[in-house]
Amino acid sequence: MSYPFVSDLLRDLTGVDIPLPMPMFGLFVALAVVVAAYCMKRELKRMYELGLVGPARVREKNAQGVVVDKAVPPQDVVSDFAMVVLFAGIVGARIFHILEHSEQFILDPASLIFTRSGLSIFGGLIFGTLAGIYCVRRWQLPVRPLLDATAPAMMIGYAVGRIGCQVAGDGDWGIAANMALKPAWLPTWFWAQTYDNNIVGEVIALPGVYPTPMYETMMALVCFAILWALRRHSFKMGWLFSVYMLLSGVERLLVEQIRVNPVLDVMGVMATQAQMIAVTLIVLGLAGALLLRRPR
Repeated sequence: MSYPFVSDLLRDLTGVDIPLPMPMFGLFVALAVVVAAYCMKRELKRMYELGLVGPARVREKNAQGVVVDKAVPPQDVVSDFAMVVLFAGIVGARIFHILEHSEQFILDPASLIFTRSGLSIFGGLIFGTLAGIYCVRRWQLPVRPLLDATAPAMMIGYAVGRIGCQVAGDGDWGIAANMALKPAWLPTWFWAQTYDNNIVGEVIALPGVYPTPMYETMMALVCFAILWALRRHSFKMGWLFSVYMLLSGVERLLVEQIRVNPVLDVMGVMATQAQMIAVTLIVLGLAGALLLRRPR
């Protein structure tokens, strides 16, 4: 069962129909931002106290109304950082989704621009990272240490965001589930779901499809635990973010094997947009981890 809006969940739990048009996916995105910001703020505070990151330089007006540069602890700019990255990420996620469904966009642009579903996580990742780097440079902070500080935060935020995809039924599910392969001990809901009342209004035939958002949440939590355990590494700055790219690429490449996504033909290579980006992340992550593995 899917719950596109908060009112849907309350109706199912209490039987009372209260008109609350708050989207569940948006609620989980907001929660993901809060959790990721808390994680990043905590890690930046640790790095600042150890001298691994210096203060941020922000501009503000003094008592005389003159704009001056002021040094503040880097964790104090996390809230502004999170808002900029969130906005850029949403724009990037929508743009990449449109590129992935270009034929539908040409026929009916409004259906992809104003839909409440259909966001490419890699588009959000790329645009969000670029926006984050711009903020870091503007505040005169070192890029690689900040990337390391954001790596666990981005992974835990992704895990929480995928819960929103699962709850709302936003179309990010898998292919039709093969029940013959299901282990007898595994619950049916973990193997196949029909996402009744999903936000895209699609009717899924029995036995259902693979609940890939749920699988991604579980894998992302494992990846977060790995990154959090490795965050005190002694390698050169940027190494942890390289590991993040590697884990993110492997996680997505695995789940793409059972996900529904359009296959693109790029110079004779048949693959989904997510598969191509995942392979790129794996290559970049491996290269970065090898190049930066020397002690600081």
